[in-house]
This record gives sequence, structure tokens and C-alpha cells, in this order.
Amino acid sequence: MTELIPVLTAAFTAGLLGSAHCLGMCGGISGLFAAGATVASIKTQLPLAIAYNTGRVLSYAFLGAIVAIVGGGVAGLIPTLAGPVRLASGILIIIIGLQVAFGWRLLAPVEKIGAVIWKRLAPRAQQMLPATSIPKATGLGLIWGWLPCGLVYGALLLAATTADAANGALVMIAFGLGTMPAMVMTGLGAAKLSVVMSRYRLGAGLLIVILGIATVAMPVMSLSGDSGHANHSQMH
Repeated sequence: MTELIPVLTAAFTAGLLGSAHCLGMCGGISGLFAAGATVASIKTQLPLAIAYNTGRVLSYAFLGAIVAIVGGGVAGLIPTLAGPVRLASGILIIIIGLQVAFGWRLLAPVEKIGAVIWKRLAPRAQQMLPATSIPKATGLGLIWGWLPCGLVYGALLLAATTADAANGALVMIAFGLGTMPAMVMTGLGAAKLSVVMSRYRLGAGLLIVILGIATVAMPVMSLSGDSGHANHSQMH
């Protein structure tokens, strides 16, 4: 569980500070629930926005569990991958940190992977509009969670390195919860919220990079320790 903490922290912070990117891709949908919202209408629009985003996070959790199972299967077939997988986890955290800090779209090429699936799901999403009920809003969110997004795929790659379905789902839930404030508040003051979050992107991104470096250091130190122990044994 201790090894999972930096991964969960990185996923949540990436979601929270990467929300400006999410607003560009998903904000239009969230905004439908709050378009022209007034104090009187917030009571009816806010539950729909929450339902939509809950569906979205549930999709993330499902995908996180699936990729973690695949990661676990690969690790099970090749036990020697355990160390490299942890190393890859740390490197991914660093990449996500750099993306959050500087807005670099380092994971953009990965978005192409889900484009084929999204083409088939997009018409179903259109059928859910207008999402005027909780079930429709939730269903729309469940579909929209599959939208190709480099930041989401980065979190999924991170989830895959946990090699455990429950942990993979937790990583994606942490990421999804991080995106919730801006996504729920779209049209209800999200522009101001996005500006505030942008001020802290550099610091938060560098914090994620530090978490990544710490994660990388653990397997590297372990490998160094094992190597040193082996050399000591050979001397005797």
C-alpha cells in the first residue's frame, strides 16, 4: 500500500491540475448541464453534472481495473518484470508531472489508440443528448469516459503498472476525483477556478516529478542492494 501512495497522489494531482486540458475536451458536455444556469436552476443542473461526472469516473475505474489485470498477467508470466514495472511507474509519474507543469502533450500520441473505439461510441453519446435526467446524464458520463485523451491514457498506463485490478481502479478513481471540481463547476464559475489552478500547475507538476523520482529510486536502490549482496556472497 505504501508504494501505491505516490501513484495515487500523482494521479489525483494530475487530474486536479490537468483539468484545464479536460475542460477543453469534456467541458462542452459538462457545460450543457450548466448553460445559462442561475441560482434557481443550479439545484436542478448540479445533480445532472454530478451524475455525468460520476459515470465518467466509473468508466475510468473500470478501464483502470482492466489494464491492471493485463499488467498483472504480463508480470505473472515474466516475474523478473516486477522491478522494471516499478521503474516504468516512476518514469510515467515524471512524464505526467512534466505534462502538468509545462503543458507539454507528451502523451498525445497515445490518444490515437482509442480513436477507433471512440468512433463507434460517439453516436451513442449523441443519442444521450439532451441529458435531462439522472440516468441519461450517468449514461452519457459512462460513454464519455472512453474519450481519447493523453492525460487519461497516462493515468491508465500508471494504473497498469499496479498489476492489481483493485489498485488499478483506485488509481483511476483518484485521477477522476481530481478532475471533478473543474468539470462539475463548468459553467458555474469554472473559468475562475481554472485560472486559480493554472497558477499552481508548475509547482504541482514539479511535485509530481519529485514523486516520480522517488518512485524510480525505490527499484533502483533495490536492484543495487541485490547486486551488492550477490557480489558479497561471491567473495565468500
